Amino acid sequence: MKGKVYLVGAGPGDPDLLTRKAWRLIQAADVVLHDDLVSPDVLALALPYAQVLSVGKRCGRRTISQEEINWLMASYAQSGLMVVRLKGGDPEIFGRMGEEVEALQEAEIDFEIVPGVTAACAAAASAGIALTDRRLASELVFLTGHRASGEWPDRGWCGLSARGTVVVYMPGTHYEGLVKRLYEAGFSPQTPCLIVASASRPDEQKQLTTLEHLPQAWLKASPAVLIVGAVAGLGPRSAEELEEEACATVG
Repeated sequence: MKGKVYLVGAGPGDPDLLTRKAWRLIQAADVVLHDDLVSPDVLALALPYAQVLSVGKRCGRRTISQEEINWLMASYAQSGLMVVRLKGGDPEIFGRMGEEVEALQEAEIDFEIVPGVTAACAAAASAGIALTDRRLASELVFLTGHRASGEWPDRGWCGLSARGTVVVYMPGTHYEGLVKRLYEAGFSPQTPCLIVASASRPDEQKQLTTLEHLPQAWLKASPAVLIVGAVAGLGPRSAEELEEEACATVG
């Protein structure tokens, strides 16, 4: 008898931000295959007898291939076990979910997708801002700053609107190339930029700056998201504080 695979969003880290369904599935799973970004507090929900295996790949460190992950999911399910493939944030956003779904379909394994709170939403909530605002930003774009072969991905940057909000996942720590792309898309040097690292976790950090001063940002922690646009400057800090921090960033 075949089991089933659940592709579950673990949220940004705070277990209180798990959906009720995700919480229930983690506590019922025979096997949990998790990414590195899943917090220990979330993994602690698994049953004592469950097999909890890390299959994460971060910052270029690959201890397991995607093909091996696909094989593990299928093998455990074919053994009749309930498998939770646990991904940080939402599995549908920059989470390689499409490749895993395709592999499960080819193996004729039953599966279900369970969405989660994505990092962009958690970061904005923590900063007290909205990602969209009918007065300032009626467009929201998610991009990845992950570079392949040392080049920024071209797709998605040309059609950006400076009147919207851009959220860059995995922005890295060298912002010069990203700033150049945003200038080319029409964003001004004074555009507010908010960096949020480890959103919703106890070690969360935030820095508010401007596009002009982004390359000198002091916050280099990972995982992080970068929110670019007028809404990023609407948090608890005033415009004067934003300007003071931007000046302090460049010394």
